[in-house]
Amino acid sequence: MKRNDDFSHLNASDNAYIDSMYETYLNNPSELDESWQAFFKGFEFQMGPGGSGDMSTDDLQREFNCFRMIQSYRTRGHLLSDTNPIRPRRDRDARISIAHYDLSEDDYDRKFYCGNFVGLGVCTLREIEQHMKNVYCGKIGIEYMHSNHTELRRWVRERFEGGAKSIIFPLEEKKRILKKLNQATIFENFLQNKFIGQKRFSLEGGETTIPALDTIIQSGAENGAREFVIGMAHRGRLNVLANTIGKTYEYIFEEFEGGTVEDMSAEGDGDVKYHLGFTSIQNVKGKEVYLKILPNPSHLEAVAPVVQGYVRSQVDIEYKGDEEKIIPIVIHGDAAVAGQGVVYESLQMSELPGYRVGGVIHFVINNQIGFTTDFGDARSTQYCTSVAKMLDTLILHVNGDDPEAVCYAANLAVEYRQKFKKDVFIDMVCYRKHGHNEGDEPKYTQPHLYGLVAKHKNPRELYIESLIKSGSIEKDLAKSMQDEFKKELSDRFNNVKQKTLPERRKGPHKEWLNLRWSKPEDFLKSPETGVARKQLDKIIDAMTKTPEGFKTLKKAQKLLDERRKGYDLDQMDWATAELLAYGSLLLDKNNIRFSGQDVIRGTFSHRHAKVFDEFTNDAYCGLDNIEDGQGQMHIYNSFLSEYAVLGFEYGYSQGSPWALNVWEAQFGDFSNGAQIIIDQFISAAESKWRRMSGLVLLLPHGYAGQGPEHSSARPERYLQMAAENNMVVANVTNPANFFHLIRRQLAWEFRKPLIIFTPKSLLRDPRVVCSVSDLEKGNFKEMILDDYCDDKKVKKVIFCTGKIYYGLMEKQRQDERKDVAIIRLEQLYPLQEEEIKKIKKKYKGAKFVWVQEEPYNMGYWTYLLRWRELFADFDCVARKSSASPATGFAKVHAKEQQVIIDKAFE
Repeated sequence: MKRNDDFSHLNASDNAYIDSMYETYLNNPSELDESWQAFFKGFEFQMGPGGSGDMSTDDLQREFNCFRMIQSYRTRGHLLSDTNPIRPRRDRDARISIAHYDLSEDDYDRKFYCGNFVGLGVCTLREIEQHMKNVYCGKIGIEYMHSNHTELRRWVRERFEGGAKSIIFPLEEKKRILKKLNQATIFENFLQNKFIGQKRFSLEGGETTIPALDTIIQSGAENGAREFVIGMAHRGRLNVLANTIGKTYEYIFEEFEGGTVEDMSAEGDGDVKYHLGFTSIQNVKGKEVYLKILPNPSHLEAVAPVVQGYVRSQVDIEYKGDEEKIIPIVIHGDAAVAGQGVVYESLQMSELPGYRVGGVIHFVINNQIGFTTDFGDARSTQYCTSVAKMLDTLILHVNGDDPEAVCYAANLAVEYRQKFKKDVFIDMVCYRKHGHNEGDEPKYTQPHLYGLVAKHKNPRELYIESLIKSGSIEKDLAKSMQDEFKKELSDRFNNVKQKTLPERRKGPHKEWLNLRWSKPEDFLKSPETGVARKQLDKIIDAMTKTPEGFKTLKKAQKLLDERRKGYDLDQMDWATAELLAYGSLLLDKNNIRFSGQDVIRGTFSHRHAKVFDEFTNDAYCGLDNIEDGQGQMHIYNSFLSEYAVLGFEYGYSQGSPWALNVWEAQFGDFSNGAQIIIDQFISAAESKWRRMSGLVLLLPHGYAGQGPEHSSARPERYLQMAAENNMVVANVTNPANFFHLIRRQLAWEFRKPLIIFTPKSLLRDPRVVCSVSDLEKGNFKEMILDDYCDDKKVKKVIFCTGKIYYGLMEKQRQDERKDVAIIRLEQLYPLQEEEIKKIKKKYKGAKFVWVQEEPYNMGYWTYLLRWRELFADFDCVARKSSASPATGFAKVHAKEQQVIIDKAFE
């Protein structure tokens, strides 16, 4: 068959288009969508020896136009789908009528070979069009043709075109859907009547969320999942806690009554009931599955990367890399998923080796409104889920008033996730019955919409009507199911009134069981963290050698050699001590997870945790090859994100208390891109939610004339949040002390976040070294005293922290100022109050001064003034108060630095 002979009589534009596509089909068929491959293959059969061979030019033109129409339904049919339960959809100019493809009503009853491509065989245009409308323009709109993944498109097309046109559920499944709708609807009504005026951020209008989640869990369990981890905001959370996760109604009612089951007043500050997490064990399809909903703040979407991190920890540790065993579910609001940048960041990292979790099921409760903002003002895209197209993944839009369509979409999403290990989106279009909360009046800003909502029946009522109409159930059965559930709620409410509460079942994971909460006395002295010389020798051997045949870059080999030499000469720099700390933890069979921008090499080219073959670029990590049976070293260069990556690492730390979890900022001040995670999770989670974390933040900090953006890690912000022993904040000056501080994280019988302001210029400073013996014995020193001054002659005592110490020390020794003692606060919080009092008593009569290189209004001074009596007689030497952390001029910096040093000794 000659291409030009067969297509030569088509109109010019079509001829050129077909010509080009057919040439691609002949030469590189894999470059074409498989639908077009099937079209040309079928055409060749039709025109060849096995076919009729009598297709006219006009018939060929019609076939081609018909197939284009079919493809347009697959690509844009979602624009005409009936997904909005409350009002007509906006006209999105779908352009998929027969007229758009040079077909007319005269062609309706013509037979078309293209029917073969949609499973109908040779049939009429009318039948083809109706079939495509039934599949692609019903209660589910589907987007998948944007994907470049051929197998994915084929699988989705075959599954969807084979099932969506006639969604049929067995009677028992229909009853289960009704049962879950009963639970969702009656629960909200009960709370509304019993607790009038209290905020609950109800699910009303989106009740079909509950049967959807039930379907995900049921289907997931059938497809190999053992655990489901949910992250969501406040809307509908109480309903999900009660009717999906299994938090008992008694506990929820108790919280509404004004008390809490656990005495939070004694254990922390607590949080509102619609932020709390919960874990349960349930029997699904004869299998025990674990359900967990993570606590979250009001900051929308912040919990999404936390969910991913927690799930990854379980994939790595509990499920030994099997991503099928645990399914993350993130529930979004339409305004938040479109507006919050962390959604993009979380999606961008979802398929990276260091952050993948085998796909998240995203479920959007699309209320078509954000607080008071219409969706037309909330996004530029057609859909709130348009950001998902970046992943070439499946997006399902579904009418929230059709529970069976929603459950069909949920089931398809689970099967897709388990097969392709990719994120998948379900956009359930519904409405919000009330305002933002139950006391809010939505008609102020959306009077027309809420006029429609007031007249609209809820999903449960509509579903009952459809079941009765179809003869699936009788009206009496529906009423009896409703009455039974109402009675159950009432009985449980009465139990709360009588203070009769069920016993809580603990979650399945045991990793936190051997840890305890901290006590104030834990921070008076650090535990011993020394490591035997034999172990250190083993680690240094591993981290300075490479396998036979590995071609290490000369510069990198020189660095390894210098590292070995420093160890042998008892002159170890910061990086060597750091890596030895990690190696020692690995030999204790603890895992390490370390991520951040450029962390493998290190921003300042100091770490080199891996070296790379000069010719193959293969990486080798010595710390991963110390001995058999050691812990695993997972170190990843993150993508260029702080918010999502730090959220991920915090989530990981929630599932791995016996691993060292580290996140390093490229420069310390870049951490402010993740401020929400720091404020809402890291610093406050223990007090709000009784959740410990041992996450370590390494924040490069120090004034070296590099300008405002690369000088300060903003220590004042962390210190402002430091209270109730919620975290540790340190600025360490000695490699050995850093070694012991890192080891202390896992030596403690509890977990605390650790914020360390790490050095930059000091990384290669010859004064900043330690000996092997410093690592063999001892512990972390919260404060380091002066070993140069003459205690009997001291007239001035300088307190400081971090890099400024070396400038002060240099001045002290150059001028032989034995009358000045320099005290280093290595740990800023918890503050060693009693030790400071002892020093003040020891040097009674001396002048005390706090010296910092940061501006007066930044750094540490304002924090220290919280201890007014302790620091009342201190002067402060610092840069002047400033709006910017540092000057942008190197000469000005040098002058300022010298002024600070000189003034300190006046």
